[in-house]
Formats: sequence, structure tokens, C-alpha cells
Amino acid sequence: MRRARDTPETRAASQGGAKHRPGLRLPRLSALGLPRSRRGRRLAVQGLMALCVLALLPATWMRMGSDARVGTTADAPAREVAMVFGAGLRNGRPTPYLAHRLDAAAELYRTGKVKVVLVTGDNSRAEYDEPDAMRTYLTERGVPDDRIVSDYAGFDSWDSCVRARKIFGVDRAVLVSQGFHIHRATTLCRSAGIDAYGVAVDEPRDATWYYGGTRELAASGKAALDALFRPDPRFLGPREAGVTEALASATP
Repeated sequence: MRRARDTPETRAASQGGAKHRPGLRLPRLSALGLPRSRRGRRLAVQGLMALCVLALLPATWMRMGSDARVGTTADAPAREVAMVFGAGLRNGRPTPYLAHRLDAAAELYRTGKVKVVLVTGDNSRAEYDEPDAMRTYLTERGVPDDRIVSDYAGFDSWDSCVRARKIFGVDRAVLVSQGFHIHRATTLCRSAGIDAYGVAVDEPRDATWYYGGTRELAASGKAALDALFRPDPRFLGPREAGVTEALASATP
């Protein structure tokens, strides 16, 4: 009988070592771009941890700075204006998260905590109008139309806060949003010159909630820069008397 040729492959097969078969070997650390030395791996882990800490710093700073100014509708102080941030539309109607914000604002109005509701959202294109959808939702729940003021250029939280102060003349307000966003909103509005108190709307811990919380990590970094450098919003425009007129109509 002819003897099999002695090669590394035949030796591996004779030993039954599937883990030694060509193609099943684990890639080397160097092939993955990871340091080969123990010291190098330790430095890589330390660098990753440092990046995680830096990513969490803005959100932690905002939460610590605004925690005493965030509560429920029952905790909210009496202010003339409630401010509701947009949170998307679905088939022209507020998404469930936005609807819950508006429900809280309607409750603040019914209980006499606020006199006027400022709805701020995106109307950058004709087929997408957050403020008007928010207005319709509020009027359906008993808030008079003349007590609702629309900001059509609230493209993000910073823009909404700056425009509330500079365009609509709001200097004190109750802000309404979900818990994962309200600390950022409160910090930004305070940086924009508004004495703000935040109402955190309760939500179930579903996929949307976890997505929103994760998104806040990235958004908090931008928000920290906005609070530090205080840029003008994407669209500023002339002053508007909507809030002043709504408050005048609310005076007995």
C-alpha cells in the first residue's frame, strides 16, 4: 500500500484536531488591528473607557444641573406659558409620544397652572406641519385656540428655546417633554435666558424610549456646545406678538 504523504494537513487530520484545520484558525490580534502586547491592550481598554466617560459627561452635567427643576404636572409651578416641543407626526397626527406631551400641556391649562401654550416644531416643508397638528390636538382637548401660539421654526431644542425668548418674549415657562429629553430642554432654555421648569411625561420602557435615551447621548454633546457658544437658530426672524396677545386675551 502506498503511504500517504507526510504533510501538516495529514498530521492534523490523523490527530483528529478539527481546531487545527486550515481555515478554522482564529485570527491573530494583529490581523484585527488590536495591540499584540499586554501593555498595548491595556492602553486600548483605558482609551475606550475614557471615550465612554467623555460621551457621558454632557448628559450627566445636564441632568445634575436641572434635576431640581424637573417634576410632574402636579409639581409644576404656576407660570403663564407652557412650552411643548415637537416629537413627530404620523399620517398628519401627533405621534403617541407627542400626544402624551400635549395631554400634559392640556392638563396644565385645565388646572390653571398655565394660561398659554406655545407649541414649537418643524414646518420646514409644506406637507409636514407639527405646530398646526399640535394646535388641532390641543383644541380637541379643550384648550381655546386663542390660547395657543405656534412657532413654525422650532427645528431643534436649542432653536425652540432661543426663539421662545428672542422672538416670542418668553422669560418664564413650564416645558413639557419625555423624561429622556426634558433635562436637555430645561438646560438649553435656561441657557437661552428662560426661567424654565420641566415636566417629565411618563412613558413605558419600550423600544422608542430606549432609542430616545440612546439618542440623547449624541444630542447632549451638541447641546453642551449650544449652551456654551449660544449660536443663533437656523431661522430667527422678527419678533412676534403671539404670546403677548394670547396672554392679554387670557386676562379677565
